[in-house]
Amino acid sequence: MSVPTDLRFTKEHEWVRIEGDTATFGVTDHAQEALGDIVFVELPEVGRNVDAGEAYGVVESVKAVSDVYAPVAGEVIETNEALEGEPDLVNSDPYGAGWIIKVKISGNNDSAELMNPEEYTEFLDD
Repeated sequence: MSVPTDLRFTKEHEWVRIEGDTATFGVTDHAQEALGDIVFVELPEVGRNVDAGEAYGVVESVKAVSDVYAPVAGEVIETNEALEGEPDLVNSDPYGAGWIIKVKISGNNDSAELMNPEEYTEFLDD
């Protein structure tokens, strides 16, 4: 699966799509592949504030339970409720229907820590 060009990535294999003051978070194709079949996604409450680098939820697969971390800080304004019934959307469409949460960006967000698609691809190759 090719890496979408409108995303930024973390070294923990999360992605963020920033549109205005809203950021959508998810896990990368690499992460979902490493985890295997996703069987449960724990979503945070709407209204919760998360800091960049903070664990905001959990992705559980047949292989492991993994925290997911916020690429940028903000207030949770929406969760992907479809994941409650279809957690495998993270496997089948990690950059689309498998998104996890949306936040209203706040605070000091140093996007210099985020990688562009080319940098992320190089990171995976190392």
